Amino acid sequence: MRACPDALFCIGCLALTLEMQESLISLARSADLKIEKSDEIVITGGFGRLQNFLRKCIIAVLSYGPMPKHIAFIMDGNRRYAKFRSIKEGTGHRVGFSALMANLVYCYEMGVKYLTVYAFSIDNFKRDPSEVQSLMELMEEKINQLLKNIDLINKVNCKINLWGNLDLLSEPVRVAAQKLMECTTGNTGLVLSVCMPYNSTSEIVNAINRVCSERREILQGEHAGSHNGHAASNGVHSEISVDDLDRHMYSAGCPDPDIVIRTSGETRLSNFLLWQTTFSHLQNPDPLWPEFSFRHLVWAVLKYQRAYPYLEQNRKLVKKQL
Repeated sequence: MRACPDALFCIGCLALTLEMQESLISLARSADLKIEKSDEIVITGGFGRLQNFLRKCIIAVLSYGPMPKHIAFIMDGNRRYAKFRSIKEGTGHRVGFSALMANLVYCYEMGVKYLTVYAFSIDNFKRDPSEVQSLMELMEEKINQLLKNIDLINKVNCKINLWGNLDLLSEPVRVAAQKLMECTTGNTGLVLSVCMPYNSTSEIVNAINRVCSERREILQGEHAGSHNGHAASNGVHSEISVDDLDRHMYSAGCPDPDIVIRTSGETRLSNFLLWQTTFSHLQNPDPLWPEFSFRHLVWAVLKYQRAYPYLEQNRKLVKKQL
């Protein structure tokens, strides 16, 4: 099912109105009116109520078309955002965190079930040590901020996962991250998966190692059983299947992304979810990540809806070949 032209026109008009409201809110901020702080999500006052109403209208119209269940973001452009505005480099990442929280709420309102973000690549450890340390401190600060507001996270029933080699993180960040996952493990709503420190090559190698370790334990158990007079089951195959690897990916139990969005206009996946994105709709909008707003998310979903018949046709074709 595709969004009809009338629906597209309505969404376009509403999105344009919403864009005008965002501009008015920016002007209001400059005039020191009482409107949301950078780390808040819900806007208060008359402007906020109008914007929230328009957002609900747009989502209602958008829902007539096929909606994505899983959206993945490569959050690119934080440093350039700071550079273009001649502000401290770390400030760009802080504004980027606010953009993440806002888009988390937008996806929740749209009914998206899974949201995955590329927060920190293993390759980022090659950057200047002072920048890496600054990012680690920012991660710890924001994770602790989420822990302080854990009641709000639990209220929207959000489950938070961290995908990656957590052993590479500094101890304070790793401890805070594990505590955050434990606090939300029982939630059954939107699943936010934060990839840090992560790359797809490491994920695949980790999955292969875990399958091999699993097979080795089974064979050792059978070998011990045969020495005790029990017959070996011979149920272990030497080949490693796609299903075996799927079970041991960080993304096990999570559907593949319907949309992968890399902000700032870059077209590279940069070693992100290479295993899971065969049939994903890849998009590279121009805004830097801190600039990515609700209207950009709406256009992303509309592009996905237009491409949906083609994507489904490809999925069905591959299933027939298997």
